[in-house]
Amino acid sequence: MATITKWVIDPMHSEVQFKVKHLVISTVTGSFKSFEGTAENDDDGFEDASISFAINTDSIDTNQPQRDGHLKSVEFFDAEKYPQITFKSTSFKNKGDDDYELTGDLTIKDVTKPVTLAVEFGGSADDFYGNTKAGFEITGKINRKEFGLTWDGVTEAGSIVVGEDIKLIINVQLAKVK
Repeated sequence: MATITKWVIDPMHSEVQFKVKHLVISTVTGSFKSFEGTAENDDDGFEDASISFAINTDSIDTNQPQRDGHLKSVEFFDAEKYPQITFKSTSFKNKGDDDYELTGDLTIKDVTKPVTLAVEFGGSADDFYGNTKAGFEITGKINRKEFGLTWDGVTEAGSIVVGEDIKLIINVQLAKVK
């Protein structure tokens, strides 16, 4: 019987970013500064690992405090009522070499929907202190309106202010729990 190994996100070496079109002509990049996550796998590798992740919505940062305040408001994330975005895996499959496919349930506000994300395994190594680390880059795209983020703005000239598709770029370093 395989031994279960638990991993936790090392927040000092991880980042959660997103990109969204602004006025259809440019891209705004933002990030979440506070998040946590775990993975549990057997010692044979990460395939079929059980993964959970939580992001604190109040930690959104787009380098523009007024915009961040709007994103935290009831018109977007409603951070006071819905303090976290959560993800719980249902499948983690190796697609060949270091490429994986991660499927799971993403909950934003009070909407839960299945999403599939691409994952690249960067490898594992021991740090200076003898701790085993593993690195992953997760990418994907979601439609914000499917998760209740339906605010729309249109300029006087008819340009859409915020695009519907949100690109996700998540780089995580996991630390093996001893």
